[in-house]
Amino acid sequence: MPLAEEITEMSNMSKLFELDSRLKLCADYVRNDTTLADIGTDHAYLPVWLALKSKIKSALACDIRPMPLQSGADNIEKYGCSDVVKTRLSDGLDEIKENEADDIVLAGMGGELIVNIIARTEWLKNHDKHLIMQPMTKAFVLREYLCRNGFDIVEEKACTYGGKNYSVMLAVYDAEERNYPESYYYCGKLEEKDPYVKPYIKQVIKKLNYKAEGKRHCGEKNIAEEKIIDELRNKFGVDEDDNR
Repeated sequence: MPLAEEITEMSNMSKLFELDSRLKLCADYVRNDTTLADIGTDHAYLPVWLALKSKIKSALACDIRPMPLQSGADNIEKYGCSDVVKTRLSDGLDEIKENEADDIVLAGMGGELIVNIIARTEWLKNHDKHLIMQPMTKAFVLREYLCRNGFDIVEEKACTYGGKNYSVMLAVYDAEERNYPESYYYCGKLEEKDPYVKPYIKQVIKKLNYKAEGKRHCGEKNIAEEKIIDELRNKFGVDEDDNR
């Protein structure tokens, strides 16, 4: 490599960006020396960061839109990791083959969209595949789908990003259908010792309160919401005053 190119590459490496709290949790769940598919990659920050940390063997940075994918390609070139990270135009996992990825990241999209992607990708029903998911909305829909369709939520952690609270979950397929109390789908495998779990649960309870209030205004019963709220408060030690 010419000296000028080597100096440029070293400079780029020294300016390695930091991942935001959501993507950092996703990165923590990625296995060492794995093959990765990052769905909805946008700027390809996650696969580029993992490649520069020498954590992955290869990665596909995928997006349904050409322009964000080009931004990802620009970052891959900028940080000199095109030998590890490739881009691919794909609607979810539609253009990804089973042997191309063992760790699959689905981050920064709604829970219902993540469900749709998983439901139409039959090859995810393989215990060797790890699903790493960060739903922006309706996490409870995603958790319920996973549990009822043979996926085990192995671990889950909460984080705060942009003034809102999110969770990142790791799941694998084991073909066992699970039926939990309704409140489980609103907290999953989150643990009370997690430093970000209380803000997350307070946010969940706030949304449930809005739903219950809407039912009251319409003259409908809100017993289900009140039961879930009580169970979440008891499990995570959240007082009623915390949501006022």
